[in-house]
Amino acid sequence: MKKIEAIIRKSKFEEVKKALHDIDVTFFTYWDVTGVGNEQVGQVYRGIAYSTSDIQRRIISIVVSNDFLERTLEVLLSTAYTGAVGDGKIFVSEIEQAYRIRTGETGNTSLN
Repeated sequence: MKKIEAIIRKSKFEEVKKALHDIDVTFFTYWDVTGVGNEQVGQVYRGIAYSTSDIQRRIISIVVSNDFLERTLEVLLSTAYTGAVGDGKIFVSEIEQAYRIRTGETGNTSLN
């Protein structure tokens, strides 16, 4: 099993969520985060300077079977993409075991 953590633009979240549901990724967690990126230039809007170094993003955390990893990554990469700086990052790590608390199921069967 693999854990995928994707940091994406908030504006792309609904599109990503729908695409994940379309490939039967029916459970994931997400939360809003603030990060600091490489861009150091501020923006001026109506005469007020705003810092763009603090970036509002959303993290999506998904655990999938090894067989489902590539398909999930393809969906994330294609739907979260804008081509502009700040599209985000995806991290993949190994999960040793998973348990469904309600039924006691373990491994891949606990993910559905």
